[in-house]
This record gives sequence, C-alpha cells and structure tokens, in this order.
Amino acid sequence: MIRIIAEMLSYPFLVRALICGVLLSVCASLLGVSLVLKRYSMIGDGLSHVGFGALAIATAFHWAPLAVSIPVVVAAAFLLLRLNENTKIKGDAAIALISTGALAIGILVVSLTTGVNIDIYNYMFGSVLAIDKTSFFVSIGACVVIIVLFLLFYNRIFAVTFDEDFTRATQARSSGIHILIALLTAVVIVLGMRLMGALLISALIIFPALTSMRVFKSYKKVTVSAAILSAVCFVIGIFCSYTISIPVGATVVVINIIAFLIFFLIGKIRIRKQQ
Repeated sequence: MIRIIAEMLSYPFLVRALICGVLLSVCASLLGVSLVLKRYSMIGDGLSHVGFGALAIATAFHWAPLAVSIPVVVAAAFLLLRLNENTKIKGDAAIALISTGALAIGILVVSLTTGVNIDIYNYMFGSVLAIDKTSFFVSIGACVVIIVLFLLFYNRIFAVTFDEDFTRATQARSSGIHILIALLTAVVIVLGMRLMGALLISALIIFPALTSMRVFKSYKKVTVSAAILSAVCFVIGIFCSYTISIPVGATVVVINIIAFLIFFLIGKIRIRKQQ
C-alpha cells in the first residue's frame, strides 16, 4: 500500500487532484449540512446542470470555461432564491425549471457545434486530468475563502438554518446569509464539476451531511463529522480509483454510500442500546 501511495504522489496531476478534491469535499460538506437541514439539498444537482450547460457552451465557442461558468451558476443560484420566494414556484420546482432548461440549451449548442468531445465528457463524468495548474490554484484560493467565510458567519448560518423566523424577528438580515450560501455553493459546484462531473458533484453536498446525521445530533458535531468524513471518503475514493483504474467521481460516491450504510448501522445499534 505504501508503494502504491508513493507511486500516486509521484504524478503531479494526481497530487493536484488529491489536494483540490479534499478541499472541495470539505467545502461542499460544510455547506451541505445547512442545505440538507433546510431541505434544499437538490440545489447542488440543479446548479451542476446549469454549470454543465455553461461549460458546454464555453467549450463550444472556445471561451474560458471558469470565466463563463462561475458567473452563470452564481446568477442561477440567485435566481433560484428569488423563485423560491414566489408562492407559485417553490424549491424543487424552481430547481427543475432552471436545471433542465440550462442542460437542454448546453446539449443543443454542443450538438450544433463541436459535438460531444473529450472535454464535454470530462465535464459530465469528471476526470483527474481536468485539474490543470490554473484550475488548481483557482480551486485552492476559492476553497480557502469559502472555509474562512463559513467560519466567520458560522453563528448566523446556524441561526438561519434552524430558526429563520427568529432571525427575522431580531431584525437580522437572513437574506444575506442565503445569498452567501448560494454564492459559495455555486462556486463549489463549478470547481468540483471538473473533478467529479456534473452528474455526481451534488453527492459531495448531500452524502456527508446525511451520513453524519445518522450518528450525531448537534449541528456542530454534524458539521465537523461531515467535513472529516467527506475528506476521508475522497482520499479513499481516489486511492481505489487509481488502484483499480475506475472513474474517480463514481468511486468517491460509492465510498460515500458505504460510509452512509456504516453510519446508519451504528446509529441503529446506538438507538437499541439506549432502549
């Protein structure tokens, strides 16, 4: 095992993928706890479809992928918040409306221009080779900013997550926290798509939070557990991917599923002991 790890670390692209993946997994899990608790976890899936559409269009017209996709996905996140405030279009319906539309536009543009090439395939399913030096440094910088902002606004995020009515009653601006969470989620989605793929990136948001909730009950413990669990699952996933020569994104998701089942059993055993 040590030999395989040393061999992995001898490849610069794998080192970049490992560092980016761990940081993105941590960021996604931190945001995922609040999103899951507020029953808005599918925003990750919706934004990933929007991100794929934006990346596909950028690739078709030979534009800078990140420069196009990040503003588009951020705008989509804000639009989802606005639509969610409309009594006629709520939560999952708003996500389906935007995500399917963006995905359809992206597919049409690709089919009329370059066709499904290797870049489009990587955006859809993810690839460790997609993390070049530019993406690496952008991802590192963005992840550091996300973690710092989360820690700075931790108390307000906690308050909005559990008692938004009280937050509004105390004249605190809950809308600002919603916008912050949407903005950070959009950035994580775009940066993580190149590694995990548009079809699987939302798993980094949903699984660690749901898994940790099987065992832990307090917000702080769930958040810490989700961050650690997400990082560990990604490391195990990329190790298995390299060893067996299988896709990274799918492997990481399967490892998260296994972790969920283990935590589920631990939670059941704990409940039986308490009875």
